[in-house]
Formats: sequence, C-alpha cells, structure tokens
Amino acid sequence: MKEITIDYALRATWQAVARMYNEEAKKFGSTMAVGFTLLSIDPKTGTPSTALGPKMGMEATSLSRILKRMQDQGFIERRPNPKDGRGVLIHLTEYGLQKRTDSKNAVLLFNEAVKANVPQEKLDSFFEVMDTINELISGKNIFNDDTFKGSE
Repeated sequence: MKEITIDYALRATWQAVARMYNEEAKKFGSTMAVGFTLLSIDPKTGTPSTALGPKMGMEATSLSRILKRMQDQGFIERRPNPKDGRGVLIHLTEYGLQKRTDSKNAVLLFNEAVKANVPQEKLDSFFEVMDTINELISGKNIFNDDTFKGSE
C-alpha cells in the first residue's frame, strides 16, 4: 500500500468536510462560508469588520464578497463602532441569528457523530497532533528551523 502524506490526509479530509457542510447549507439556501461567517460574528455585541478576516483566516476581498451577500440576504447589518468612529461593527439581524442557529446545529451534529464513532482516546490524540502541527507552523519550525532536518 502506498503511504499517504500528512498534508494529503488533512486536505482530503477537509475537502470532504467542506463538501458535507456545503451540501447541508444548500438545504437552507446558504453556503459553508456564510455559515462559518455567521458563527464568527459575536451574536450579542457584533464583531468589528477588520477583526473578522483574521479571526476566520480569510483574505479581505473574499470576506467582503461574503459580507455583501449576507447583507443582501438580510443576515447582517453594518453599524458604526461606538468605540471607534472610523470602524464598522457587523451585527446579526434576527434572521441572521436564526441562520446562525442552523449553522451551529450542523456543526454540533457533525461533532456528535464523530464523537459517537471515535473513542475519546483517539480524539484526544487527534487534537494533540493538530496542536503540534499548528505549533510547528506558527513557530515557523518547518522550513526555517536549522534544528529540524526532516527525513534526509
């Protein structure tokens, strides 16, 4: 059997998850990106538009298109930031709060399905591996660290 790489397993699994979420979101006339954005906006106080992109790991242009679409669909409204007159807060409308609940329920259902089929020890190991990968990446310890030689 041919060995698969870690990044292939991550990418293939994430693409399967994204397809699954997009298929579910389609039932609600939405997309995974919109659902993710709904979940990233603070439902009580709103979220500064400038903080949303970094929070979601998205480029500003992609996020701008999503926010425009969400505003057109009545999910969000933009309000001046009372603490910073130059800024804008993104707030969920009542309809947006309903759609946020739909998105949250989909995520919780997925999590429960995985938890029901994977023993807790394996989930703990999975999260430990994900943390290690994130630490390696955020610490720039993959390609720039002289102490890491990889498999030579």
